[in-house]
Amino acid sequence: MKLLQALFFPPEQPGGVSSMIPYLQDRFRPPHWEMELFSIPKRIRNKGSDQVQFHTFDWREFEESPVVQKYVQTYRDYLWWTRLRIQKNYDLIHAHHPIAGLAMKEVFPETPVIQSIHSSYERELILNGRIKENGPEHRFLTSIYKELEHKTDRLYTVSRSFREYLSPYVDYPENIGVIPNGFDEKRFKPVPHENEVAQLVTVCRLVPAKGIDILLQACAELKARGQSYVLHIIGDGPIRQELEGMAQRLGIYEDTIFYGYTLHPEEFMPFFDIFVLPSRAEAFGSVFAEAALCSLTLVGSEVGGIAEQIVSGSNGLLVPPENPVALADALEKVIVDPAYRYELARSGSDHAKNHYSLNRVVHELKKLYLQFDR
Repeated sequence: MKLLQALFFPPEQPGGVSSMIPYLQDRFRPPHWEMELFSIPKRIRNKGSDQVQFHTFDWREFEESPVVQKYVQTYRDYLWWTRLRIQKNYDLIHAHHPIAGLAMKEVFPETPVIQSIHSSYERELILNGRIKENGPEHRFLTSIYKELEHKTDRLYTVSRSFREYLSPYVDYPENIGVIPNGFDEKRFKPVPHENEVAQLVTVCRLVPAKGIDILLQACAELKARGQSYVLHIIGDGPIRQELEGMAQRLGIYEDTIFYGYTLHPEEFMPFFDIFVLPSRAEAFGSVFAEAALCSLTLVGSEVGGIAEQIVSGSNGLLVPPENPVALADALEKVIVDPAYRYELARSGSDHAKNHYSLNRVVHELKKLYLQFDR
């Protein structure tokens, strides 16, 4: 069976898709399976010129928005790149971005296309202050979900909560399947260690949606209570300078290390103690599963896919979003009680291995793909 995994970003880019899809190739080998990956390079800009028409809505209602214009042009570019680069037929295409799914079905209308939706671009833009809720961009981007339902052969997402999020925007939400991301355990090697001062770590793109401002306020509260810690922030983004300034104003800059972007944070994540990320929204939150497989204690906000990964008090701690004092309370619990911290970390690691292993995902995908084997 000839399979194509259609990504948007190249697979070396950080994120949930890139943490799973490239590792699938070793599990889908000849003679029965042939799998290839496809994505559009970042350098491709303004190449496509197709007339764009969607079947379920008229996108021209929103065409005055620069965000919509950029999205449609990116779709045109993906169409152009697909026609230029793909010269063979596949038995099945699995798309991992809405633009990829729509383009693949346009170019290969007779080929079955499975669409996985891994995150919400519109929600990220709203939380990052780029667009307004119920504005033209929001309405355009949520209309894409019904178009995907209409054009592709099967819709999947990564968590039950994200399926609920998608439900108002499609006609048949009950038909959306859920396949959480999977992770190759061989990439994660827990290291026994004993840090005299608790080492906190977070890994994310530095944008408002990730709630790092809440984390900095919580850490300032910890310092006011006399708790010792070091906070390691791995990642980069448009608000890094703002966050560094905030750390200075809160008096915690000396206790905080900004690393910038790192390609493989899982290589040194095992040397920390507590993974913390108070996101304002997460469709799944792959980095929590990765941190759990590194045997770190998990502390996260009770939103989206994070709340599906963590049973608070059992394999990590959940706190309400937008609540730095509650976050400080949770962090203090695991800072002052190493035994409790280790207990949560062991339970978190076991849970991640049982629910988010790559073997489990491969088993589910093979069953799914064989339904289209002709």
